[in-house]
Amino acid sequence: MTRPRHRVGEMAWNAWGDPGQTVRLNDSVRQLIRQALGVPAAVTAPVPESELSLEPSALSDPAHAALVEVVGREHVLTDPASRVRRTGGKSTPDLLRRRAGDVSSAPDAVVRPGTHQEVEELLAACAWHRVAVVPFGGGTSVVGGVEPLRGSFGSVVSLDLRRLDRLVALDTESGTATLEAGLRTPEAEEMLAAHGLTLGHFPQSFAYATIGGYAATRSSGQASAGYGRFDAMVVALRVATPRGTLDLGRAPASAAGPDLRQLFLGSEGVLGVITEVTVRVRKAPEDRGDEAWSFPDFTSGVTAVRRLAQRGTLPTAIRVSDETETFVNAAVAASPAPEGCLAVVSHEGTARQIAERRAAVDGVLRECGAAPLGEDTASAWRRSRFSGPYTRDALLDTGVLTETLETAASWSSLPRLRERVTGVLTESLGRDGSAPVVFCHLSHAYPTGASLYFTVAAAGGADPERRWREAKRAASEAIAESGGTITHHHAVGTDHRPWMEAEIGPLGVEVLTAVKSTVDPLGILNPGKLIPVLS
Repeated sequence: MTRPRHRVGEMAWNAWGDPGQTVRLNDSVRQLIRQALGVPAAVTAPVPESELSLEPSALSDPAHAALVEVVGREHVLTDPASRVRRTGGKSTPDLLRRRAGDVSSAPDAVVRPGTHQEVEELLAACAWHRVAVVPFGGGTSVVGGVEPLRGSFGSVVSLDLRRLDRLVALDTESGTATLEAGLRTPEAEEMLAAHGLTLGHFPQSFAYATIGGYAATRSSGQASAGYGRFDAMVVALRVATPRGTLDLGRAPASAAGPDLRQLFLGSEGVLGVITEVTVRVRKAPEDRGDEAWSFPDFTSGVTAVRRLAQRGTLPTAIRVSDETETFVNAAVAASPAPEGCLAVVSHEGTARQIAERRAAVDGVLRECGAAPLGEDTASAWRRSRFSGPYTRDALLDTGVLTETLETAASWSSLPRLRERVTGVLTESLGRDGSAPVVFCHLSHAYPTGASLYFTVAAAGGADPERRWREAKRAASEAIAESGGTITHHHAVGTDHRPWMEAEIGPLGVEVLTAVKSTVDPLGILNPGKLIPVLS
């Protein structure tokens, strides 16, 4: 077993990412945004951490002693700083509450197991003492997935998996690696790179998200066209439940009944705690080539991506922005906006492979009316591809409500879905007479369909959290009515839970409920997430 040499630090308590790394919009951009969206010049400053008021821990002395017996006193934390930093995820509503000084949902303790066995023993202790348990990986959820809800229990602990950070096994002949669940992606990539390998999973949350979190949420990265979604990379799982351990997956393929791995991939800590993941790894690419293209309109770009997906010639990564996103991103970057819609394409492999794939892809793009842009545009995308959350925080500082949502649907349904979601978001956020901006891009494609990723920017107003909740509810209803999935890669959490019955049907909800009652009879694991109460 090996551990990473370089460890990723803690995120800011009331913002995304590294506390020392922030984005500051220049004065001209701030002025342009305020004028366009009708944002007042005066914005309430965030409440400093020193002024937060935190309720005392409700964890009973016997429960606290039982947890200490498992992991040691130094790994059962009840200090305010530890509890505040496990209050939830990093959605805009999460940050709005914290910036306003609301940390009422802080857990009663943060517990840090160091082994699978300790996770098992902690779950047994929490079940005995009737304490809710919320697994916590990188804390990057944007759908309420790690909010420490108590449910029917008197106290709740955040089960911080940070100490599960080892490369357990590496099988270079088979091309697999067994990684512990608490590894941040850069740490996993560092250890794999020492062997000339890569996982190839690069979501926007790359810097802080964990291996276990990817599996628990069915994550999808920016290079999914080339490397696949995370759930497609998973060969085996080790899961701790209040009833014991499940070791799932033992061969590249199997006909030994239903694949139980699929129950726990996407289970969001509701059915068990994923402690180890065996994943497919690949040889690190020798070279990389990025390109930028301009389509005359979004429909032409979507058509090009569909043709590539259905012909089996997708590049490693491809993203097509609509006209509004193309303009807005250029404005924020203070750079000229290309005509029409921007598309970014990335190829990885040997120089020969890149040349062959580029020729095949470029031909399809030109068929659909695309024109190549300079290398600077593609380079700018790669430099900024993980900076979106930092820009979101800078906009919040300016008084702008900005948030995202995503979905996926069949190719034939995409145009109507995009029109409906854009329409309801614009209507809901514009009811006060302001002019919200809604834009979209396509970034994950399959032979039968693709995902759409929406971003909104609007004046925050007096109650920005309420404004977004209403708009998100309207958009979610539109997605369900238009045949889209309620989530393509953000997961369910609390935000999408009300639409799970529409997604999988009442009988599907009963199936999940039955599994939950078997592996977690008392319901201590991540209450209030994923599985809805039937209407």
